Amino acid sequence: MSDIAGPTEPDRMMWEMSLGEFLDEAVARNPGKVLVEIAGQKITYEEIHERALQTAEVFRSLGVGHGDRVCLFLPNCPEFLYCWFGLSILGAIGVPINTAYKRDETAYILNDSQAVAFVAHESLTPVAREAAGLAPELRHRLSVAETGSPSTDPVNSPGSEWLSFGAAMAASGALASRPQVLPADISMLGYTSGTTGNPKGVQVTHQMYVAAGQGFAHWTQATTGDRFFTCLPYYHANIQYYSTMGTLAAGATLIVADRFSASRFWSQVKEARATVVNFIGMMMPVLAKQPGSADDKDNLVRLFYGSPAFSPEFLQGFQDRFGTDVIVGFGMTETCFGTIERIGTPRRPNSSGQSRQHPDPRFSNQVRISDAETGEALGTRQEGEITIKNPATMAGYWRNQEQTSQSLRDGWLYTGDLGWMDDDGFLYFVDRKKDIIRRRGENISSQEVEDVIKSHPDVLDCAAIAVPSELGEDEVKVYITPRPGLEPGVGPKPEDVVYWCAERLAYFKVPRYVEIRDELPRTPSLRVRKDLLRQEREDPTQGCFDREAAGIRIR
Repeated sequence: MSDIAGPTEPDRMMWEMSLGEFLDEAVARNPGKVLVEIAGQKITYEEIHERALQTAEVFRSLGVGHGDRVCLFLPNCPEFLYCWFGLSILGAIGVPINTAYKRDETAYILNDSQAVAFVAHESLTPVAREAAGLAPELRHRLSVAETGSPSTDPVNSPGSEWLSFGAAMAASGALASRPQVLPADISMLGYTSGTTGNPKGVQVTHQMYVAAGQGFAHWTQATTGDRFFTCLPYYHANIQYYSTMGTLAAGATLIVADRFSASRFWSQVKEARATVVNFIGMMMPVLAKQPGSADDKDNLVRLFYGSPAFSPEFLQGFQDRFGTDVIVGFGMTETCFGTIERIGTPRRPNSSGQSRQHPDPRFSNQVRISDAETGEALGTRQEGEITIKNPATMAGYWRNQEQTSQSLRDGWLYTGDLGWMDDDGFLYFVDRKKDIIRRRGENISSQEVEDVIKSHPDVLDCAAIAVPSELGEDEVKVYITPRPGLEPGVGPKPEDVVYWCAERLAYFKVPRYVEIRDELPRTPSLRVRKDLLRQEREDPTQGCFDREAAGIRIR
């Protein structure tokens, strides 16, 4: 525990710090060390600290104060870190926006968060200008130039209502007087992906970030010699909670790539001399289905961490091929603590591990399965809603009391995910509640169907949804994307997928409808937007393969 950054007072709860205090402590331990390599720059702990204090002063001079929201429309660049830390020191709230958002999506976040200021990268200027024009409460607009070059964008021209962030920084000193910021104050509004409607703003507290970093350093057994690598965007919770905060807690170095590229991934990892890599969603399957190479094991990565859980066969193949360990966990933006596998201990096939523990034993993290309606705790091997209780849980959804009261009940976070636990407390994810398919009186996990289809050698990804049945209840439809690199005309055929499933699934789980597509719509965290698939056509059973119409009998 002494190797992880935390408060110096021994009687103080280790995680009960503001983000500014946590940064202070991390900087004091490693001032001259490189904290982050990003956008071609190497920035030390001390330099990040200095620029965060400058940024805090820039915002203070504009009248931004405690609790004010500032939207950050930025790619992976140093300015994101300066703003995040600077606003946290000031007691203001950062609001990251997905850089793929268009005008209306961006304007929604600006207005829902009631932002007083907007920081946008000049590469995003067209969308930023239009969105800002739809946000009447905005008082300040700041433009960030491309790294290493003066801005030539007209957004910074004389008389423009947009200010140059770089010029403001150059003219600013450090924040002279730091306001009091409490661990329970809000540091960030993290807008969720919105698979069922408009995104919801998760109120992330300072102590959530601190606890996440301390926990991640603990779970990964990180040291000052580690080099964390991520290619996730900074508007995503994973890079905030784990990669960045974990690096600070361990006194390590973080290497941030601009985005995930399957073809460039391993060359980036090797060039970074990375030892710990974070992944999400389909990144692992995509990497596993890339052509093999004689130098696949020629890397320094000792650990991959991410979610979801994979089959034992997949994990073993990945570990053997790339010569690295893999651990998975269950978590969400609403809490950075959930479950995780533990390095060096026996694991359970298809499990997401046991409840995450903090290095401070006074931190209590409880994970249980509950009845979704009554909240009653269920026994082992009983399926129900995954619920979590710990000090690193969101303060609620921003301006959404109805959803907050549904998700936070009696101190427990109701995740909206179904699962079960074995006798030793290992968690097994089943499905999102809304994605369960009901067919012929049987409940079907869409994930189970998807996992079987993804194991097909010619399949990259799959999404299973419920579609109407002429007999009542549901039928199973799957959308499939082929593995990249296949020759034209070669790939998974719908009838082959049906037979593949029939050999591996109970008859009632075998899809009736199959649609092959080049790509699937996705959220920022790379989850498939099943809501969009459901809404594409008035009748989703039309225009696709129907095994019953094809005369295929599987029973």
